[in-house]
Amino acid sequence: MVIRPLRFNIYLLVCLALVPLTGCQTAKSKEEKQLATLRIHLESNVEIPGLTEVVSVSRTAPMLVNVMKNPFLNESMLSAASLIEAHGGFSLKLEFNNFGRTILEQYSGTYPGHRFAIRSQFGVEPNAVDRWIGAPRIARRISDGVLIFTPDTDRAGAEQIVLGLNNHAKKAGEQMRP
Repeated sequence: MVIRPLRFNIYLLVCLALVPLTGCQTAKSKEEKQLATLRIHLESNVEIPGLTEVVSVSRTAPMLVNVMKNPFLNESMLSAASLIEAHGGFSLKLEFNNFGRTILEQYSGTYPGHRFAIRSQFGVEPNAVDRWIGAPRIARRISDGVLIFTPDTDRAGAEQIVLGLNNHAKKAGEQMRP
């Protein structure tokens, strides 16, 4: 009978020693898991049933843009995202990988004067946001693979987009390695 309580106390001590290892997630680990999506669609001058749709971009001054339903660029072609200070506010800077750079150059060179409608899903459930965040007009061919625009979101939302896109790019970069 003396052996059973001793064995019980050893099991209890082992369980108590393991409790600190099973703690809650830290804010850093939640940040590392946060992802965001990015879809860039081309503006279309012609309405084609089944291939185009009219979307509303900008919440403060809504602008209707007729866009192709299928995006030509997405977050898998992104190498980095960052916020830059611009004109008393901020802009979102998207840097694409080699494949994305080639596609961006082709579309911006072929369709000058058109808009790129940009949609993103960002944030953490249950407060995740999915909306059109910009429609910059393309004035010139973009050969360096960098797209800069002012997103239709506050700074906190833009930071969530940047964090999520960079996590996605990091995750995609790790999967590409042999």
